[in-house]
Amino acid sequence: MMQKPAIHILTRKDLSDIELPPLDVIGMVEDAYRSYAQEASRCPTKMMMALPDAQRDAVSYSMLGYDGAIQQLGFKTSYRQGSESAKKYYTTISLYDDTTGLPFAFMDCHRVGGSRTPATSAIIAKNCAKENAKSVLMIGTGAQGINTLPYLAAAIPSLETFRLFGTHPDGIAASLSTFARYVPERDVELVEDVPAAVSGSDIVVVASGRASHPKVQTSWMKPGGLLISVASKGVEDGALSQADYTLATSEGQMGVTGKRLAGDENFAGIDAELPDIVVGKKPGRRSQDDRVFAFSSGMIITDIPVAHALATRAISAGRGQRVELWK
Repeated sequence: MMQKPAIHILTRKDLSDIELPPLDVIGMVEDAYRSYAQEASRCPTKMMMALPDAQRDAVSYSMLGYDGAIQQLGFKTSYRQGSESAKKYYTTISLYDDTTGLPFAFMDCHRVGGSRTPATSAIIAKNCAKENAKSVLMIGTGAQGINTLPYLAAAIPSLETFRLFGTHPDGIAASLSTFARYVPERDVELVEDVPAAVSGSDIVVVASGRASHPKVQTSWMKPGGLLISVASKGVEDGALSQADYTLATSEGQMGVTGKRLAGDENFAGIDAELPDIVVGKKPGRRSQDDRVFAFSSGMIITDIPVAHALATRAISAGRGQRVELWK
């Protein structure tokens, strides 16, 4: 008998304790970039829309994509009311199985973003940091930042010094707890002087919003440094133009959400996209002394495999609800 069309609905609670080790997530995301670079996947530029009421400070966006590595199609939506608060930020993803032609899951995407984003930062760092990088600074302790240091530790064994700047006590505590869980042999140094910490670190990841720190400039980096902006408001306008080598996860999406980083100059493009670096079509840097700037913007092709892995494990554990929407 033909299977009836149904979708599994999974809540944030259903997914909260599903285990996905950092190296597993990094591998999934790498495979997604590799499939895209080999033209087996599709990922149109995200559609972003500011709402008319400026006083409400709300924004929404959507992404559609297909991951050829696991043959799943995904549709992601996000809405945020107020750019400084995570309390009114809602994001979901729907998955469809292209092998069966059936819907698969509709789920909260908070956990997905909190896993694939640090995986992307780790992949950028693995491919674009200078050889034998020893130190990393993480700026930001929100959902996108909590997992970043342990993911970097997994991807780059040479790292010895881990620094963190944050302003929210709960976020700092969660970041330290997560790091201790995965990297018990290392400590995290909490910093207060952001410019000094940036200039003393080989890798800097900025995932802060309108935070209380000086906006990071590429020129603060020492020769050979790597600055990764996770679509962050904590990076100064013009950071792109200050770099010796520039890359983005997607040049098209950078034109939507990161154009200000080119400063007053006309945007002349970047040197490479991350998927091409992953498959070896482009280098991660030209020399060991280059100051490299990387713009990380979420691509749904990286959401899809992480969401699928979480959903598969949750469903196997009896989580969620199976709903026949089309009966």
